[in-house]
Amino acid sequence: MGHGASRLRRLVHEAAKFGAVGGAGVLVNLLVFNLVRHVTDLQVVRAGVIATVVAIVFNYVGFRYFTYRDRDKTGRGREMTLFLLFSAAGLVIENGVLYAATYGFGWNTPLQNNVFKFIGIGVATLFRFWSYRSWVFRALPGRDAAAQAELRERQAPAGQRVP
Repeated sequence: MGHGASRLRRLVHEAAKFGAVGGAGVLVNLLVFNLVRHVTDLQVVRAGVIATVVAIVFNYVGFRYFTYRDRDKTGRGREMTLFLLFSAAGLVIENGVLYAATYGFGWNTPLQNNVFKFIGIGVATLFRFWSYRSWVFRALPGRDAAAQAELRERQAPAGQRVP
């Protein structure tokens, strides 16, 4: 199997694990959102922000200890700072969609609130996947080098040593 197929397989596996944690995070987000809306008089976007913050904490634990548990753990302070930075950007994207729908277009029924909260989560998730895998939970340097060496070994003609 070629390097591209192996890389694609790893990306699909990573995306599936990211999706499992993210899917649970979406449920946490929507549950907290609706709970806050039901038991308080907070405005819709404030409830959305609270729900997003709870989901961010839930997702960090899931990503660090499940999705990216094999990634570099040496720079925890840097990792946490970047995670919070990109999560905050995702929070703005997610709740910006909710804000625009609610206050820009007047779509403010409970069903519309949930639909646009969900759409915002979807848009922000694409950003988070890219940013977390690119900047926050970085691959260990030796892992990619080892995969490259293994690939060169398999592709070399029989009996020929590859540097």
